[in-house]
Amino acid sequence: MPTEPLVNVDLSGKTALITGGVSGIGLACATRLAQAGATVVIVDLDASAAQAVAEPLGGRGIGADLSDPAALERIDAAGYAADIIVNNAGFQRVAPIEEFDPAVFVAIQKVMVEAPFRLIQASLPRMYERGWGRVVNISSAHGLVASPFKVAYVTAKHGLEGLSKVTAMEGGGHGVTSNCINPGYVRTPLVEKQIADQARTRGIGEDEVIEQVMLQRPSVKRLLEPEEVAELAAYLCSPLADCINGSSYKIDGGWTAN
Repeated sequence: MPTEPLVNVDLSGKTALITGGVSGIGLACATRLAQAGATVVIVDLDASAAQAVAEPLGGRGIGADLSDPAALERIDAAGYAADIIVNNAGFQRVAPIEEFDPAVFVAIQKVMVEAPFRLIQASLPRMYERGWGRVVNISSAHGLVASPFKVAYVTAKHGLEGLSKVTAMEGGGHGVTSNCINPGYVRTPLVEKQIADQARTRGIGEDEVIEQVMLQRPSVKRLLEPEEVAELAAYLCSPLADCINGSSYKIDGGWTAN
């Protein structure tokens, strides 16, 4: 993985709103964009954690339940409509369809599809007015292919892909691009929790989950690091990416190559 930034991008004067930014991919993206000069606004369920992470980056932290439309409206009313949106927040449940809790299914769609829609909707007028904007959607290999026992997550990521493409088509003429990043398994708290859930659901050991499930399909046999995803996010905000729009960028070790 890169130990230093590879993309020379200056985001001074830009505001970047990152959801789920207190750990994992979200934190890596917030750190990288702040490094490029952006003012970062980190949105997370835990307000104190969001502020604690944002403060050293010179940014702001907001506590919000992204499954609650009223919370998203408060973010907009507070003037946090952004130049850059990184839709990263999400959670996972692993269970067969016949056992999957419908309430959890709905909650995952709210956090991972409806919340990105509402944040994009609130921010587009400002982006259009300025003639520049970037929407970076942290999708997944599961936005392109499916796996068993992940019906809500796979459904949500496929929905996020569609949202990203429509945003790209509508926003491109206004200087606004929208793209997805599609990682395989990344070394994050979300994935670590999945390992235990998968082991229980499949009746195998946690080491076997990594080897037989997570790394079975990729030809590169390692977990990704969050910083690798963040570097691509920074690139998508750079002038070199002005014409990259409506794309889905795989970082999956070859998982979806065939």
